[in-house]
Amino acid sequence: MIAAAVFVIFPLCLAIAAFSDLLTMEIPNRASIVLAVAFLGIATLSGMPFVVIGTHLAAAFLVLAVCFVLFALNIMGGGDAKLLAATSLWFGFNPTFFEFLAYVSIIGGIATFVILIIRAQANIILAIGLPVPSSILLAKKIPYGIAIAIGGFFAFPSSPLFLAAIEGLK
Repeated sequence: MIAAAVFVIFPLCLAIAAFSDLLTMEIPNRASIVLAVAFLGIATLSGMPFVVIGTHLAAAFLVLAVCFVLFALNIMGGGDAKLLAATSLWFGFNPTFFEFLAYVSIIGGIATFVILIIRAQANIILAIGLPVPSSILLAKKIPYGIAIAIGGFFAFPSSPLFLAAIEGLK
């Protein structure tokens, strides 16, 4: 039962956040809330030591603090900040946490570059009638939730809860 929750909740919340960000340039708060609450429930029920849960909380709060500064400077959106912190909660302070952040950074840079190229060609894309979401063409922001989700998907198989769930299935 716990393994099923691990394998469903994390990817589903990230997928919802990514698609919502792509189509509306908004990440629903419920995706971040479900990620955080589900982690706390799953970690407790799986027997994760409270000290380890504390390190996961510390990682999430560190990310949230940095993202809060970026939000205050109008560099990052609030939904991106909340999603990044909630996703970081699933990784904790271990090599997978840094792997996750590296994936998000690299994918975010590539996505930003591609979106800027698409926006530079917006008139051509509109004239041809290519099916590109208008949020990508017209918005001034970058839907970074997509990079957070993809980075989360890439790093997830190395995460502590994923590995514990796999081990529990054996």
